[in-house]
Amino acid sequence: MYNPCADDCDPPPPKILKEQYSMKRLSLLSLVVLVFAVSAASAQDVRYNYDQSADFSKFKTYKWVSIKNAAQVDELTAKQITQTIDAELTKKGLTKTDSDSADLYIAYQTAIGQEKQLEVYNTGWGYGPGWGPGWYGYGGGLSTSTATTSTIYTGTLDLDMYEAGKKTLVWRGVAMKTLSQTSNPEKRQKNLTKAIAKLLKNYPPKKK
Repeated sequence: MYNPCADDCDPPPPKILKEQYSMKRLSLLSLVVLVFAVSAASAQDVRYNYDQSADFSKFKTYKWVSIKNAAQVDELTAKQITQTIDAELTKKGLTKTDSDSADLYIAYQTAIGQEKQLEVYNTGWGYGPGWGPGWYGYGGGLSTSTATTSTIYTGTLDLDMYEAGKKTLVWRGVAMKTLSQTSNPEKRQKNLTKAIAKLLKNYPPKKK
């Protein structure tokens, strides 16, 4: 087919080429920003705090307990939560037991569908004397919120560790965007595994 511009047509002026390049560059930059924004929105946010006066090196065993007045989840979700946490704590050198003489009593709380109030394990149990003023994040930074806040938000999993002998809360961590009513069991398990690994990455806390 004959192309009238094959030989003697003038190339586009430099100004037009520059505008085309700028438009392509702007489109690429917008795509990168959009991907980053979507990734940030879907990322799981984890926070933890602990009693800095507690000696975590002496904790070797733990027992699961139920939080008094805490909202309950269905049996399948409960099993997924405890088994995922068990697997991660095993990596940390902790051994699960059914004995009341366990070093740690461990419990979880959830907020699925609506916000929930955080509860303590039982009457007479509470925070130890060495709690800091805020949360440590995944990267180690402190946020301005407090670890003794009374509310957990929808999709959040809270994990509490109590020193059984002293009846004091020595470690608390929360993983946001972890639980969903609409997720199928496979996706929920994937989210849990990722969240718990991030949450317990810095357990036991390093001595100051």
